[in-house]
Amino acid sequence: MERIAKFETISRARFIQDFTDTFPDMTVENAEKAYASLSLPVRATKGSAGYDFRSTRDFTLAPGESIKIPTGIRVRMREDHCLMIFPRSGLGFKYRLQMNNTVGIIDSDYYNSDNEGHIFIKITNDSKEGRVVTLKAGDAFAQGIFMCFGITEDDEVFAERNGGLGSTSK
Repeated sequence: MERIAKFETISRARFIQDFTDTFPDMTVENAEKAYASLSLPVRATKGSAGYDFRSTRDFTLAPGESIKIPTGIRVRMREDHCLMIFPRSGLGFKYRLQMNNTVGIIDSDYYNSDNEGHIFIKITNDSKEGRVVTLKAGDAFAQGIFMCFGITEDDEVFAERNGGLGSTSK
Protein backbone atom coordinates (compact mmCIF):
# COMPACT_ATOMS: atom_id res chain seq x y z
CA MET A 1 0.00 0.00 0.00
CA GLU A 2 1.10 3.51 -0.74
CA ARG A 3 1.67 5.73 2.30
CA ILE A 4 0.17 9.15 1.64
CA ALA A 5 -0.60 10.77 5.00
CA LYS A 6 0.41 11.24 8.64
CA PHE A 7 -1.88 11.92 11.61
CA GLU A 8 -0.66 14.29 14.33
CA THR A 9 -2.10 15.83 17.47
CA ILE A 10 -2.73 19.56 17.53
CA SER A 11 -1.00 21.72 20.14
CA ARG A 12 -2.06 21.49 23.77
CA ALA A 13 -3.11 25.18 23.83
CA ARG A 14 -5.29 24.83 20.72
CA PHE A 15 -6.97 21.69 22.08
CA ILE A 16 -7.71 23.25 25.47
CA GLN A 17 -9.24 26.31 23.79
CA ASP A 18 -11.36 24.24 21.38
CA PHE A 19 -12.42 21.67 24.00
CA THR A 20 -13.53 24.25 26.58
CA ASP A 21 -15.24 26.38 23.87
CA THR A 22 -17.13 23.32 22.62
CA PHE A 23 -18.01 22.01 26.08
CA PRO A 24 -18.57 25.02 28.41
CA ASP A 25 -19.34 22.61 31.28
CA MET A 26 -15.77 21.24 31.09
CA THR A 27 -12.84 22.74 32.96
CA VAL A 28 -9.29 23.30 31.80
CA GLU A 29 -8.35 20.28 33.93
CA ASN A 30 -10.88 18.16 31.98
CA ALA A 31 -9.34 19.41 28.74
CA GLU A 32 -5.80 18.67 29.97
CA LYS A 33 -6.83 15.12 30.88
CA ALA A 34 -8.50 14.62 27.48
CA TYR A 35 -5.40 15.94 25.68
CA ALA A 36 -3.11 13.63 27.64
CA SER A 37 -5.17 10.64 26.54
CA LEU A 38 -5.36 11.50 22.82
CA SER A 39 -4.48 8.67 20.49
CA LEU A 40 -3.84 8.95 16.77
CA PRO A 41 -6.36 7.22 14.50
CA VAL A 42 -5.37 3.66 13.56
CA ARG A 43 -6.83 0.84 11.50
CA ALA A 44 -8.12 -2.16 13.46
CA THR A 45 -6.80 -4.76 10.99
CA LYS A 46 -4.51 -4.84 7.97
CA GLY A 47 -7.58 -5.11 5.74
CA SER A 48 -9.41 -2.15 7.30
CA ALA A 49 -9.97 0.86 5.06
CA GLY A 50 -10.95 3.20 7.91
CA TYR A 51 -8.82 4.83 10.59
CA ASP A 52 -10.75 4.94 13.86
CA PHE A 53 -11.28 8.31 15.53
CA ARG A 54 -11.86 8.16 19.29
CA SER A 55 -14.07 10.30 21.45
CA THR A 56 -12.35 12.83 23.70
CA ARG A 57 -15.13 12.66 26.31
CA ASP A 58 -17.93 10.48 27.64
CA PHE A 59 -21.32 11.23 26.12
CA THR A 60 -24.85 9.90 25.80
CA LEU A 61 -27.13 10.72 22.87
CA ALA A 62 -30.85 10.12 22.98
CA PRO A 63 -32.63 9.86 19.62
CA GLY A 64 -32.43 13.21 17.82
CA GLU A 65 -29.53 14.53 19.91
CA SER A 66 -26.20 15.65 18.43
CA ILE A 67 -22.70 16.26 19.70
CA LYS A 68 -19.64 17.95 18.18
CA ILE A 69 -16.39 16.27 19.18
CA PRO A 70 -13.05 18.11 18.99
CA THR A 71 -10.76 15.17 18.15
CA GLY A 72 -7.41 16.85 18.85
CA ILE A 73 -6.21 15.39 15.53
CA ARG A 74 -4.93 16.93 12.31
CA VAL A 75 -3.61 15.18 9.21
CA ARG A 76 -0.92 15.99 6.68
CA MET A 77 -1.57 14.28 3.35
CA ARG A 78 -0.61 14.37 -0.28
CA GLU A 79 -2.18 17.18 -2.27
CA ASP A 80 -4.16 14.78 -4.49
CA HIS A 81 -5.94 13.13 -1.55
CA CYS A 82 -8.67 13.95 0.96
CA LEU A 83 -9.83 12.27 4.14
CA MET A 84 -13.51 11.28 4.22
CA ILE A 85 -15.10 10.85 7.67
CA PHE A 86 -17.94 8.39 8.28
CA PRO A 87 -19.58 7.00 11.44
CA ARG A 88 -18.30 3.61 12.56
CA SER A 89 -20.34 1.01 10.70
CA GLY A 90 -21.61 -0.76 13.84
CA LEU A 91 -22.80 2.48 15.42
CA GLY A 92 -24.56 3.47 12.22
CA PHE A 93 -26.23 0.07 12.01
CA LYS A 94 -27.30 -0.15 15.67
CA TYR A 95 -28.21 3.50 16.35
CA ARG A 96 -28.38 5.19 12.94
CA LEU A 97 -25.50 7.33 14.21
CA GLN A 98 -24.91 9.78 11.38
CA MET A 99 -22.54 12.54 10.42
CA ASN A 100 -24.36 15.87 10.48
CA ASN A 101 -22.85 16.80 7.12
CA THR A 102 -23.47 13.27 5.71
CA VAL A 103 -19.75 12.75 4.95
CA GLY A 104 -16.97 14.89 6.37
CA ILE A 105 -14.37 15.92 3.80
CA ILE A 106 -10.96 16.97 5.10
CA ASP A 107 -8.99 18.63 2.30
CA SER A 108 -5.22 18.38 2.11
CA ASP A 109 -4.76 22.13 2.63
CA TYR A 110 -6.82 22.13 5.85
CA TYR A 111 -3.63 21.05 7.65
CA ASN A 112 -2.30 24.63 7.41
CA SER A 113 -5.43 26.44 8.65
CA ASP A 114 -5.38 28.95 11.52
CA ASN A 115 -6.92 26.32 13.81
CA GLU A 116 -3.97 23.96 13.08
CA GLY A 117 -6.25 21.79 10.93
CA HIS A 118 -8.10 20.55 14.02
CA ILE A 119 -10.66 17.93 12.90
CA PHE A 120 -14.07 18.22 14.56
CA ILE A 121 -16.69 15.52 14.04
CA LYS A 122 -20.39 16.21 14.63
CA ILE A 123 -22.73 13.24 14.90
CA THR A 124 -26.45 12.68 15.55
CA ASN A 125 -28.31 9.70 16.96
CA ASP A 126 -31.05 9.27 14.37
CA SER A 127 -32.51 6.12 15.95
CA LYS A 128 -36.07 5.38 14.89
CA GLU A 129 -36.29 2.64 17.54
CA GLY A 130 -35.73 4.88 20.55
CA ARG A 131 -32.18 3.59 21.16
CA VAL A 132 -29.83 5.65 23.30
CA VAL A 133 -26.12 5.53 22.49
CA THR A 134 -23.52 5.93 25.25
CA LEU A 135 -19.80 6.14 24.53
CA LYS A 136 -16.85 6.62 26.84
CA ALA A 137 -13.81 8.79 26.23
CA GLY A 138 -11.46 6.68 24.11
CA ASP A 139 -14.23 4.76 22.32
CA ALA A 140 -14.02 4.72 18.52
CA PHE A 141 -17.03 6.50 17.02
CA ALA A 142 -16.01 7.57 13.51
CA GLN A 143 -13.67 6.37 10.79
CA GLY A 144 -11.63 8.21 8.21
CA ILE A 145 -10.84 6.84 4.77
CA PHE A 146 -8.28 8.44 2.46
CA MET A 147 -9.38 8.95 -1.13
CA CYS A 148 -7.44 10.06 -4.19
CA PHE A 149 -9.12 12.62 -6.44
CA GLY A 150 -8.42 14.36 -9.74
CA ILE A 151 -9.11 17.78 -11.21
CA THR A 152 -10.31 18.94 -14.64
CA GLU A 153 -7.85 19.78 -17.41
CA ASP A 154 -8.89 23.45 -17.37
CA ASP A 155 -8.77 23.87 -13.56
CA GLU A 156 -6.87 27.03 -12.64
CA VAL A 157 -7.60 27.50 -8.93
CA PHE A 158 -4.79 29.15 -6.99
CA ALA A 159 -6.68 30.29 -3.87
CA GLU A 160 -5.37 29.11 -0.51
CA ARG A 161 -7.45 27.98 2.46
CA ASN A 162 -7.49 29.66 5.84
CA GLY A 163 -10.26 28.22 7.94
CA GLY A 164 -12.65 25.35 8.30
CA LEU A 165 -16.33 24.93 7.48
CA GLY A 166 -17.47 27.33 4.79
CA SER A 167 -14.07 29.01 4.43
CA THR A 168 -13.68 28.12 0.74
CA SER A 169 -16.97 29.73 -0.33
CA LYS A 170 -16.25 33.20 1.12
